[in-house]
Amino acid sequence: MHKLLRQLFDQVDASSLAVFRIGFGALLVFDSINQFFLCLPCKYLQPSFLFKYRFFEWIEPWPGIGLYVHWSVLTIAAIAVMLGYHYRLALFIFTVGFSYAFLLDEALYLNHYYMVILFCIIMLFLPANTYWSLDARRKASLASNTIPRWAIVVLIIQLEIILLYAGLVKLNPDWLNLQPLRMWMIEARPNFPPFFTTLTSDIGITIGAYGAIALHLVGAPLLLFRKTRLWVLGVYCLFHTMNHYVFNIGIFPWFTLFASTLFLDPDWPKKLAGRFVKTPHATVETIAFQQSFSLKHLVVLLLMCSWLMLQITVPLRHWTLPGNVAWNEDGHRFSWRMKLRSKRGSAVFTVKTADKQWQVNPARYLTRKQHRKMVCIPDMLLQFSHFLEEEWKRQGRVATSVTVNARCALNSRPHQLMVDPTRNLLDVDPDQLASEWILPLTTVLPARNSVIQDRSTLLQFFRLQNVGALRADHSEHPPLRAPYPVTTAANKKGLVDC
Repeated sequence: MHKLLRQLFDQVDASSLAVFRIGFGALLVFDSINQFFLCLPCKYLQPSFLFKYRFFEWIEPWPGIGLYVHWSVLTIAAIAVMLGYHYRLALFIFTVGFSYAFLLDEALYLNHYYMVILFCIIMLFLPANTYWSLDARRKASLASNTIPRWAIVVLIIQLEIILLYAGLVKLNPDWLNLQPLRMWMIEARPNFPPFFTTLTSDIGITIGAYGAIALHLVGAPLLLFRKTRLWVLGVYCLFHTMNHYVFNIGIFPWFTLFASTLFLDPDWPKKLAGRFVKTPHATVETIAFQQSFSLKHLVVLLLMCSWLMLQITVPLRHWTLPGNVAWNEDGHRFSWRMKLRSKRGSAVFTVKTADKQWQVNPARYLTRKQHRKMVCIPDMLLQFSHFLEEEWKRQGRVATSVTVNARCALNSRPHQLMVDPTRNLLDVDPDQLASEWILPLTTVLPARNSVIQDRSTLLQFFRLQNVGALRADHSEHPPLRAPYPVTTAANKKGLVDC
């Protein structure tokens, strides 16, 4: 153990970390520029309500053109990170600004945004600007062609944690029965080119579902070994390329694939360049750590171990909580539970005062994405009920109760009630576990041979199940229209007088 700890402080070639900084920064630039094409006011200013993360309710979007200014600053900061110019200041600005945007609306949660924040935080503490950077050119005392090994090891372990959990969470009955992957593949079948249609057959879907488990649980550890590393990287290239074309998950496939190069030898960029350039950069032999451990080294070890233990324990929290996490969402976020559930349903709220009651169509207050996310996610239903209470208060009315009729289907199951329609949501403590106030999941996953075989019958199935089915999954398929009527003048304000 003592020998392994000492090896963490060996000096190794800095080119691998430098290339990762450049690629990481380039992906941040791409994602920041992409935000300008997503209609920022539509996402953050036009909705009447934004769903908040617990303890971050105080975060509000910039008014006017502030959001565009915000992402302009982040784009410049990302370019500076890529070039290694005032690296730590630029990365700090990007980390704070990106985290702010991430926390604006819980309905927009994405695992790859969370992953970006984690890597940004780690990179703040790494000497990633000492080589192939503008900082190294303008400040000779900063320049170095070596870095301590721990600077790469901490990134590798962080990525291993994510990959392993991405495989572990798929060891659940739904995924092993090919759901929801089978539903998504059947729905997307008409949009696939001829080659990809084989993926939507039962054999293709089975290979995809079980192959994803094997790739993460077996392939990720094999990246640590020199003999198997390149083979696994080749499979990962195929896997992430297919993910890019099948699912709309932004920079996640490319980021994960590029981060996988950290498993290669620290001087791999120089060796690769040597194949094409006559006078390549000289590689640096590993310099063994010969000193005694100082307070600085112990602090590094303590911070690294504390961070990694946090990353290991946070995704485990749902295992200690009752109920089906895919249904009640307790512990779902920040746990690398990617592509594990498709929730479809509808929700109608009822607001009562002392002498009157209204039915509320939440779509009148929310964007399409907010709406389809909210209808089957308990803490969002609860947040929206308190928003309605405040909305009625602004109109001079005192809401005595807010109830919801929410019917949801999880991964091809029949629809069922998520919340008791008579429960007053205003009496529910926001810190209470969802499993303590929603109805338990009672519907059963259909047998594999009874699952719908094509898109038309799949859609017909959901309509018969009282669908109107607003999707609350992570895919970007267009949602169907909500089933509740909109016929009166009051409905223009999202109200239906009972």
